[in-house]
Amino acid sequence: MNIDYSRYETLRITRRGPDDTVLDIQMKAANGKLPTAGHAGHRELAEIWRDVGADDSVRCAVLRGEGMGFSGGGDLALVQDMASDFEVRSRVWKEARDLVYNVINCDKPIVSALHGPAVGAGLVAGLLADISVAARDAKIVDGHTRLGVAAGDHAAIVWPLLCGLAKAKYYLLLCDPVSGEEAERIGLVSLAVDAGELLPRAYAIADRLAQGSQGAIRWTKYALNNWLRQAGPNFDTSLALEFMGFGGPDVREGIASLRERRAPKF
Repeated sequence: MNIDYSRYETLRITRRGPDDTVLDIQMKAANGKLPTAGHAGHRELAEIWRDVGADDSVRCAVLRGEGMGFSGGGDLALVQDMASDFEVRSRVWKEARDLVYNVINCDKPIVSALHGPAVGAGLVAGLLADISVAARDAKIVDGHTRLGVAAGDHAAIVWPLLCGLAKAKYYLLLCDPVSGEEAERIGLVSLAVDAGELLPRAYAIADRLAQGSQGAIRWTKYALNNWLRQAGPNFDTSLALEFMGFGGPDVREGIASLRERRAPKF
């Protein structure tokens, strides 16, 4: 099946690599600075992995950001709507669930290239990618508790497995940033490289995957991702607790503090 990617508004999708079998997925920076996930962006980032899996002409996908960083998280308009509208909150909960499971279940290998800030929904796919390459000066932040909600989406399912429970608790409870260099040291990402080498290295890895035995690579990915599937109940619990928080008082203070560029007072 060949997929028409023209319907995607927030993702710039092109082909490259051996025989155009590598799909280059770039999250657009609508504000000219960082890609942020609004209503459309959040939905599309969840849906794209089904299309990647269904597209017979694709052997590998590369996910990257545009502008000053990999991803800037959800825009505050979306977060405000989630906090104030039950229907929006219910829809975005489903999208957040689908984003994680769609990346895990996509049979094609995914390579992520992280530069600058990496936050929010983009970070979900970036860290769940099969091979994650970060610039040494990238700034990885899980900002959920800073916003006033539990660290849901990808955090509970993958951080403890990648970097251990002690490191996961430290960074997820405190929202401290992790540089690309430190992320490689603790095992949170596959590789850290100089900023100028980021895309060349990510593309080179994708090309190798596209030229390899597709059955062997895809079946290996499937088997390894059973570690993540086993953690499904942990993820489902964390996501439910996160979205319960969007109906509580702390998230309102979190949103206000971000808009006013000040520390929150919970």
